[in-house]
Amino acid sequence: MFTVGARPAHADDPCDAFTWDVRHERTLFGQQPQPLVAGQKVTGAPTVLLDHLYELKLTGQTEVTFVTPARKPKSDEAYAGLAGLTVESPGVFRVSLDQPLWVDVVVNGNVVPAKDHQGSRGCNAPHKIVEFVLPAGVPVTLQFSGGSVATAKLAVTHSPDQSGTPRAASLPVPNP
Repeated sequence: MFTVGARPAHADDPCDAFTWDVRHERTLFGQQPQPLVAGQKVTGAPTVLLDHLYELKLTGQTEVTFVTPARKPKSDEAYAGLAGLTVESPGVFRVSLDQPLWVDVVVNGNVVPAKDHQGSRGCNAPHKIVEFVLPAGVPVTLQFSGGSVATAKLAVTHSPDQSGTPRAASLPVPNP
């Protein structure tokens, strides 16, 4: 029987609040994460791969040496960490997190400005997605700071365009 005005059960899912196509990220966040200890320095930072879900073990923010200054935490007991990434082709990439962490992307010592972001309060699969334009073949440092908990799930994905295919961009490599 159909009732006028009835909503499907999933309509109350806070993860449905994203206006972007986040099916790929939602699928990844439904998988078992790979444990990974976030780095305290760039030289010891682990490398993450595209399209993998990680559970980062963070450390006290005061113990992390950032490439560029991190956002000041709301609490002295904030958690933070570093990870590395290199993409094969230039384009728009998404950094997805299950926690309200601050994320900076650093290339050649310079912070890459976020292209866009979305979040969904009450959702942790993912909670926050930030898009960045990244160059190919250049090491990228992901800086996470301001965390209120010692672990965070992380996935990095290629951003789809409206047709669902990966977006490509013609990007210059930032000067060191």
